Amino acid sequence: MLRSLRAGEPAWLVVLMLLAAPSLVDAQDGTVVVVNKAASTASVIDVGSGATLATLPTGRGPHEVVLSADGRTAVVADYGDRTANNTLTVIDVPKLTVTRTIDLGRYNRPHGIAFLPGDSIVAVTSEQSQHVVLVRVADGSVVAALPTGQGGSHMLAVTGDGQTIYTGNIRDGTVSQLDVPTGSQTRLFPTPPQPEAIAVSPDGLEVWVGSNSEGKVSVLDTRTGDVDEALTGFSFPYRILFTPDLRHVLIPDFRANALRIVDRAARQEVEVLTFDGAGPQGITLSPDGTTIYHSFSLQNRVAVIDFASREILRYLETGDRPDGVAYTPLVVGSH
Repeated sequence: MLRSLRAGEPAWLVVLMLLAAPSLVDAQDGTVVVVNKAASTASVIDVGSGATLATLPTGRGPHEVVLSADGRTAVVADYGDRTANNTLTVIDVPKLTVTRTIDLGRYNRPHGIAFLPGDSIVAVTSEQSQHVVLVRVADGSVVAALPTGQGGSHMLAVTGDGQTIYTGNIRDGTVSQLDVPTGSQTRLFPTPPQPEAIAVSPDGLEVWVGSNSEGKVSVLDTRTGDVDEALTGFSFPYRILFTPDLRHVLIPDFRANALRIVDRAARQEVEVLTFDGAGPQGITLSPDGTTIYHSFSLQNRVAVIDFASREILRYLETGDRPDGVAYTPLVVGSH
């Protein structure tokens, strides 16, 4: 957004400031950060031009990435490959550089990751140690480790106030509810087998969970503890994402090469988008909900999809086996 010239301020100064600083634009522009699992890299891509601004090294086997609210800091969870890894990679997005590699010590297999409110601390699952670890990004210190007590704590979801975290525990077929202030597990929900994909409504009242082995999506009522097996017929519900207006839920169905769009209130599927041979995995939305960014792991690209028309607007080329993807309207490259 252009600001007005202040009294006494030379016009050339304003021009220089606009040229020097990243800008904010509409949802079909901006910057995408996507992790490439097989290449152990992260691609920073200018959406408007499609240009790869940087391909940055990460730890082995990066699976997920999260961006700070201002779009300037990306944190990558370096899960590992056949051998477990235990690092996070911190990226300065405007500067297109890796600023820090955080060693998590005994907290191996970091995977699901989210910033807590304030963007100074990330919560990340440590699948192997059965914890959610809270890490201060600025200095890499582990400030707390919340035990899930369950096997395969893979993905996580954080309530809007940052007070509660939920983890899908793949091996034990449960969801852990963790209280951040006390660092304790407060409830355990049984789910259909192999719960991986997970999302929580901002108010913390609903947790949606995808169970891989039976192709089901369940809705957990956090007030009553009820688990409603709301949707069936999936091949592999890989991720779950609420739209910003909370009217719809987006669920990539990896093995079916599809993106399923669900009416949240009715808990009914309203549309299926199919992508032959794509391997749809990571997914995110622009803050206004108008544009979907969806990684196609078998095609080494990210699809930019208009939510209203359901049409693919363009593709962004990535590295080998893209997975987790994050978007910011911050523009860091020139067209």
